[in-house]
Amino acid sequence: MLGDGDIITLGAGNYRLGTRLAASSYGVVWQARGPQGAEVALKLINEEQMGRADPALQERWISSAATEIDFLCSLAPWDERHIVPLLDHGVHQGLPVMALELMGPDLARAPNAAGSFQHMLEWVGQINQALAAVHRHGWLYLDLKPANVLVGRSGSDVKLADFGTSRLRAALAPGVYCGTASWQAPEQFFPTAQHTFQTDTRSDYFALGAMLYFLVTGGRQLRFCSSCGEAWRVHLAQAPARLLAEHGGQIPPTLQEDEAQLFAHAAGSAAAPAALTLLRALLAQAPAARPRHALDISRMLAAIGSAACPVASSGDGAAEPHFWLRSAA
Repeated sequence: MLGDGDIITLGAGNYRLGTRLAASSYGVVWQARGPQGAEVALKLINEEQMGRADPALQERWISSAATEIDFLCSLAPWDERHIVPLLDHGVHQGLPVMALELMGPDLARAPNAAGSFQHMLEWVGQINQALAAVHRHGWLYLDLKPANVLVGRSGSDVKLADFGTSRLRAALAPGVYCGTASWQAPEQFFPTAQHTFQTDTRSDYFALGAMLYFLVTGGRQLRFCSSCGEAWRVHLAQAPARLLAEHGGQIPPTLQEDEAQLFAHAAGSAAAPAALTLLRALLAQAPAARPRHALDISRMLAAIGSAACPVASSGDGAAEPHFWLRSAA
């Protein structure tokens, strides 16, 4: 079992483990010092968990790590502005290991870290840019949630992490279930009559809307999302059918009126109309009613920014673009 001071050797050299930072159902992340003395986050598959898991689960965990490495290796440097970059990778005890940029806490542990409403919107814009990079390379992210968004060590930015659930659009079978039940779009959770899941880029945009609501309301989760998560915990594969039965055969509303009012109040009277327009668009039950791509979302964020803050003027009287427009470039 690994501990403080142990050495992991990857492609670029040796990494000395320091503090254990986090653990999931199958993974563990350590703070480590790399071959050039720089601190990194070392992500490994938990050997202890692997020893207890059945072979099919072991294979899935290794496949998820391999998927994450494949995706991160495909990125160009300019794609990494809002995606946690892969610095090195290799194998330890026969299992994949990644050395990643060391970040701060995830948004599940720091939901109010953004502070101001403007800063929250800036972070949503950065997540939107990260999704744009994912989609541009032909992938779907499929697991956007606060635990997978990390705050930069300076506290001024966020980056998307954990791509083990991501799938190439061309290789994603329509019947495959991916993601976390409590942060999914309706089409990810409720199968079609043919027992398939018709996910596309707009499934990621629904999760972005759930993230927007979470940030602006101080860490609250949409009732639609929490209901799906609770149903999955209790009924597993029968969860969609049980939830539909509880709502008369209909998919529950994704945004309820009292939630919209709470969100509008938190956004402030000036920004509320534009902010609610974006939230309702992202959380539309039908994927076709959601924004088509990241540029549409960037423009809507810019409209919120213009409503919330007057556009600054330069010395010659010309209007300067608000920072949401600059961050969307």
